[in-house]
Amino acid sequence: MKNTSLKRICLLAVLILFFVNRPMSDAQSVPASTPRGEASFLYAMKDDAGCRQWVDSVMQTLSLRERIGQLFIYTIAPTQTKANVDLLRKVVKDYKVGGLLFSAGEVPNQVALTNLAQEWADVPLMITLDGEWGLAMRLKETPRFPRNMVLGCIADDSLLYEYGREVARECREMGIHVNFAPVADVNINPSNPVINTRSFGEDPANVARKVVAYARGLEDGGVVSVAKHFPGHGDTNVDSHKALPTLRFSRERLDSVELYPFRQVIDAGLNGIMVGHLAVPALEGREGVPTSLSRKITHDLLVDELRFKGLVFTDALAMKGVSGSASLCLEALKAGHDQLLVPRRIKEDVDAVLRAVKHGELSKEDIARRCRKVLTYKYALGLNRKPFVRLSGLSTRLNTPQARDLVRRLSLAAVTVLGNEEKTLPLDPTLKDVAVVNVGDHAELMPFMQALRPYAEPERFDVARGMNASQCAAFQKRLASYRRVLVCVTEDNLDAYRTFFETFAPEVPVVYVLFVQGYRLESWMDGCLKKASAVVLAHASDEEVQQGVADILYGVAGADGRLSASIGEAFVAGEGVTIEPRTLPRYNPDEHGMDAGILSQIDDIVEEGIRKGAFPGCQVVVWKDGHEMFNKAFGTQEKGGKVPVEATDVYDLASLTKMTATLLAVMKLYDQGLLSLTDYASTYLPFLKGTDKERITIRELLMHESGLPSTILFYQDAIDKESYAGTLFKASADRLHTVRLGRKTWGNPHFRFRAGLTSPFRTDSCTIQVSDSLWLQASFKQEMMRKIADARLRDKRYRYSCVGFILLQQVVEVRTGLSMDEFLHKEFYGPMGLTHTGFRPLAFLSARHIVPTSTDAFLRKTTLRGFVHDESAAFLGGVSGNAGLFSNASEVAALCQMLLDDGVYQGKRYLSAETCRTFTTQTSRISRRGLGFDKPGKANERFSPCCESAPASVYGHTGFTGTCAWVDPDNGLVYVFLSNRISPDVCNNLLMELDVRERIHETIYRALRTGR
Repeated sequence: MKNTSLKRICLLAVLILFFVNRPMSDAQSVPASTPRGEASFLYAMKDDAGCRQWVDSVMQTLSLRERIGQLFIYTIAPTQTKANVDLLRKVVKDYKVGGLLFSAGEVPNQVALTNLAQEWADVPLMITLDGEWGLAMRLKETPRFPRNMVLGCIADDSLLYEYGREVARECREMGIHVNFAPVADVNINPSNPVINTRSFGEDPANVARKVVAYARGLEDGGVVSVAKHFPGHGDTNVDSHKALPTLRFSRERLDSVELYPFRQVIDAGLNGIMVGHLAVPALEGREGVPTSLSRKITHDLLVDELRFKGLVFTDALAMKGVSGSASLCLEALKAGHDQLLVPRRIKEDVDAVLRAVKHGELSKEDIARRCRKVLTYKYALGLNRKPFVRLSGLSTRLNTPQARDLVRRLSLAAVTVLGNEEKTLPLDPTLKDVAVVNVGDHAELMPFMQALRPYAEPERFDVARGMNASQCAAFQKRLASYRRVLVCVTEDNLDAYRTFFETFAPEVPVVYVLFVQGYRLESWMDGCLKKASAVVLAHASDEEVQQGVADILYGVAGADGRLSASIGEAFVAGEGVTIEPRTLPRYNPDEHGMDAGILSQIDDIVEEGIRKGAFPGCQVVVWKDGHEMFNKAFGTQEKGGKVPVEATDVYDLASLTKMTATLLAVMKLYDQGLLSLTDYASTYLPFLKGTDKERITIRELLMHESGLPSTILFYQDAIDKESYAGTLFKASADRLHTVRLGRKTWGNPHFRFRAGLTSPFRTDSCTIQVSDSLWLQASFKQEMMRKIADARLRDKRYRYSCVGFILLQQVVEVRTGLSMDEFLHKEFYGPMGLTHTGFRPLAFLSARHIVPTSTDAFLRKTTLRGFVHDESAAFLGGVSGNAGLFSNASEVAALCQMLLDDGVYQGKRYLSAETCRTFTTQTSRISRRGLGFDKPGKANERFSPCCESAPASVYGHTGFTGTCAWVDPDNGLVYVFLSNRISPDVCNNLLMELDVRERIHETIYRALRTGR
């Protein structure tokens, strides 16, 4: 879609930021400014003068018949035959329908018809999609995502949100505004013929979380979500496409199961619900009345009682589950719907509604109210202007590498390990002989066999169909010499293998690997699965899934899936075992010159800090002579939370980025002869020429002696100065200044960003992501550089400056021709195997493994998880020279060890020894600072960032979020401490007041002295 069709949403970004920005994983959470049940799109539009003006102007042009037409969504095939094009022209021009739903077909045809229809329409059409698993449900050669029942196994709901955002992006590229997804039905009936894999599973709470996360992703991406099929189609054994299913449950049961996900959708402020064709006597009071035609259910329950204010859609009115009425559309409107989907006979249905208005069955006011509602949504979706879909390059824009990678990540996140009570997994890599028993086509298992070879010497044994008992016994005898057996299933229909499974009972541990969907397994498989040492449910046999499962089996990758639907009686929904990746071997401190007993006192210091509220959790790592002496994760990810910190979780390193990112890049360029310490930064940055910063050297930037200010509040230039009352900041709190930003600073959060500068999602112009629902125009980076060029330069004494390191990042990018994150990944993080280190971690890690940094109630108005806390770095898109890197303590320690070993890590050289010694030993003549590194403050111990026992040779850095890393070349020590001490309160200074980092550092030296 052309960017013009989304400009209105960009212009309304601040409204949507205030009213749609919300947590991803908690189905109970909604923004405080949006009342429960209030649809966020409508709420955002209610005070928008432009919206009211446009809706009023359109309403004045529409006759009663045309207003009725806006309530119809017509289904048409995406084919370019003359008959089909003529039909499309007729429904658009003659009946003035409000929207279209295309049936299955091909992308070019749908785009051509969409553009034709939008050109013909007097009021732009709302294009809809029935895409429960994305475009691929209806359109060929588009990204194909896993079905919902597979996605229901994913533990990390933020992945579902990311999935929703991606589907929304693809929809917008296709000119689609509404997706009839997600399915909110709780599928607790294994015999359900129509919902089954379309549901997220059989647990109402899990279904609700997944539905809300996915729907939020769609809507934050600018597409209306439509949860279906209200009041719940999960526990039926009749397909409503063919007949009318009946749910004979009490109201109590309906509230606890069927209605539960829909309540969460409504509370979350989501915007669409589809009413199914179901008979529910407990809600309607009569037998055989479809919910879609029941006012008691559609209006009285959904709209009045549950307070849903968004768009109410019928399910397709051409389905046989609703029939027998001469005017289904009229009855559906009377029941309380806003949009009529797939009318059978458009002319007769429009005429019937028109007659009903004239005879007083429906009022003109009622039609006008619904028409206004539809038009309001159209305005919010950018349909106040003629949209156009660009076909050129569309296939490439749809099938991006990012989309393919998301499919892979979703598939692997859904892998679920069951059983494993004897800890058979991860498999012992020293046992090389592994029997792979193949059930299915042997060719389909080839990727798995190939993926096993780095870990073992697998031999495949193919099970033949229809084997008798004696053949099965002979087969099993052939496996007797193997210590481990993997039974791999790639075929759904296992009846032909029944005798084999019922007689298969080897004496060694057996792991079943199911490359099929578990819910489809026959009940007779229960016994086999219960006796297995472990079961790995992979759901599918895609090549990348097979490779990922091999990594999980040997502990190279982890798995944390949980069953969304029971597998017979063998395993029930919710079951699953977490497999952690194998960690580096630990060494006995007492054998390496350290006292393990004294090191254990670190626990007491950390636990005191957590108990007194200095931080919710942390990681501490100590290495001696390249060996890990101490590695522990403490506490929880959030204050008062229940998710424990794990050693692999990543933290916002804040200014520790200067040492572990920017400085490494500068050292590499220095090493390659591409940069000198005496070079002027302006040599590479022309915007500094002709300014008082023209003669600032690289050395001065590294030593913080450039005269540049400590920081610049770049974001102030993004704020509309006419949008708030009074001042932006104040020294004390009052009714306007409600957010504390510092010890004596309070902020006024009631502002808007400059019109057109931001968007709640990525557009052609807004490409810099600041936070979850805030994208910034790329041109703002030039404004930031101009701000630096115009800043007042002060005297060249020591003044710690983030601005100087932002300039160093620009130098690195000019000299390398790469963004700094790409350069660092290419030269350091990738080759060193640091899989949890990088900028913008949501691109390569699940949000579940990213520790929340803080709650930004002032600028971004959200909890920051995976987005850098530092505002300057955030407005550079999360990649900055002063902050933005995320990592865990072990991988930071690896970078420190590389520096300690003069540029070598695990036998590979990354920097020359001379460069490492130059940068780690030089010290300023006027401060404690080194070349980019911080150092102990021996001249003034009171202000030293290190402990008293740290020798002068120590180098490292600290970070505002509660981080530090120190390297001691005299004693071969590396010490890393990572925490999120500003979560949720940025003004929490207890970490410093309790000297937690320094006391841990001192304990390490006490352990070292004792060990000697």
